[in-house]
Amino acid sequence: MRDLSEQEQFWQGDFGNRYVERNVGQPLVAGNLALFAKALTRTSRIDSLLELGTNAGNNLQALRQLLPHCELFGVEINQLACAQAKALGIAQIWHGSLFDFPRDRGYDLTVSKGVLIHLAPTLLATAYAQLYALSQRYILIAEYYNPTPVEVSYRGTSGKLFKRDFAGEMLDRYPDLHLLDYGFGYHRDPQFPVDDITWFLLEKRP
Repeated sequence: MRDLSEQEQFWQGDFGNRYVERNVGQPLVAGNLALFAKALTRTSRIDSLLELGTNAGNNLQALRQLLPHCELFGVEINQLACAQAKALGIAQIWHGSLFDFPRDRGYDLTVSKGVLIHLAPTLLATAYAQLYALSQRYILIAEYYNPTPVEVSYRGTSGKLFKRDFAGEMLDRYPDLHLLDYGFGYHRDPQFPVDDITWFLLEKRP
């Protein structure tokens, strides 16, 4: 077994547990449902999807309502979050690092929402490779956007939150990826507020 990076250990531990406790509840699920409904409008026939960094399952709950016949899979490194996601009974949840998740099969859609922002820049190439290799057609990236890479202090910690053009970097890295759609979720939305997330829907094309 490989040694986990400092960042992976960080999210496995107490800070990750507190993150789980802060980020639960039906209002979050409702906001996610509205965001995913927009983000996936231009897709067709998603029968399976994999979320890298599932946390307690808020995104998967929204996706279950939106895609009731889709097989849902999630990957989560934090044990508390993993247990909560499994308890929902709506998806197959794999406990471990997204970097170690096996590429035994492909999925119609791979998803990263609020995950890439928390990875050290040196880990991004491997995360991009997982999103790409595990996708049979679509990749959805929903993260904090900035045209140039920037680090942001996060709850008194450094090296734990970054903003950049994640989708643009994937488009540059993989020539068969194309931008299918994109949009923004605003924290002041009067009905379905979300955390100022910019989403990008990418598609593999021959």
